[in-house]
Amino acid sequence: MTTTRPTFDEFLAWLEAGRAHGQVHFDDTQQCWQVLGHPEAVEVLSDPTAFSSDLTALQPEQDDLALFQRGNIVRMDPPQHRKLRTLVSQAFTPRVVADLEPRIAELTDELLDQTGERFDLIDALAYPLPVIVIAELLGIPVSDRGLFRTWADALLGQDVDPDRTVREASDQAMAAVAPTMREMNAYFLDHIRSRRATPGHDLTSKLVQAEVDGNRLADEEIIGFVGLLLIAGHITTTATLGNSVVSFQDNPDAVTEVRADPTLLPAAIEEVLRVRTPFPRLGRITTAETEVAGVRIPAGQVVLPWLTAANRDERVFPEPHRFDIHRRPNPHLTFGHGIHFCLGAPLARLEARVALRLLLERYRDIEVAGGEPVEHRNPWTMVAVSRLPLEVRAA
Repeated sequence: MTTTRPTFDEFLAWLEAGRAHGQVHFDDTQQCWQVLGHPEAVEVLSDPTAFSSDLTALQPEQDDLALFQRGNIVRMDPPQHRKLRTLVSQAFTPRVVADLEPRIAELTDELLDQTGERFDLIDALAYPLPVIVIAELLGIPVSDRGLFRTWADALLGQDVDPDRTVREASDQAMAAVAPTMREMNAYFLDHIRSRRATPGHDLTSKLVQAEVDGNRLADEEIIGFVGLLLIAGHITTTATLGNSVVSFQDNPDAVTEVRADPTLLPAAIEEVLRVRTPFPRLGRITTAETEVAGVRIPAGQVVLPWLTAANRDERVFPEPHRFDIHRRPNPHLTFGHGIHFCLGAPLARLEARVALRLLLERYRDIEVAGGEPVEHRNPWTMVAVSRLPLEVRAA
């Protein structure tokens, strides 16, 4: 890869070129193990004992980062991960998520009512919709959503140099986001303390009153919890809505089929998630010498399962680069696998399904506006658009 901000096609080409070195191979430049194949990625993600999610060894010692990590279940290993995930999983049961559908539909209509025949999908709908939903769940003021977007842009807007080692790139990224982490920590700590003093019916209030092994969580342990839910709880849906419209623009026959048979929409969303995987990779560290697909990996090594590459493994997905809403089965790894499978996946899927259904019902034509640029995030960090101007015609 020759640039620090490649196009999506250049990014895919880099991943495919890596397969020539093996589905699992050591990258001399980045000083890590690249895992590109689907079954190989599943193997890594299924074994939290051999492949730890605790990446603190890659991070510089920094108080703000350490404070946020105390409640960040994405970076926890068993048994602590299981204890804390059990607490928050109650907020994302199938029934709880299903009960949110009327509110999601209401918000979608309200947001679209404020638009005209030209609007930016991200500003008008894809960003505010999931942020409002997750903020209401957490009891956080929806009026602060502009601040939340600033944080998300800072955390996910880092350019990555593929010609540096993973550790060097991590040091660079962490130094850049530390001020944002400090601001987030202070904001969430104030919110948590207010809920402890005056509990409500929101998820934050439930967390401050919950017990793990007979002990309540300290306020500082809840910061990472709430912060992760707020940021991760909206950004995947934001990306998926934008990626869906881009995919439909590139594949007009698919959207014609979905309009004719709306029951195809869930499968179409799954294919969008596969071909435009929002978070392209995960990170693990080996706890002991281990083996993946016959390749020996020493202890203490950084291992990167590439979800984008796994989702385009031709051994699992015939014609992997073709957008096919009839693909069966479609075992993509977009939401991860194993104990760290995305807790909010059902909510993200529901938000995407409701919002896209209402978009297709409301507008007979949805086109990317000519003459205005579509802005893409760096696919090395996240596959998504940050600006998507549309021209629409009412049904």
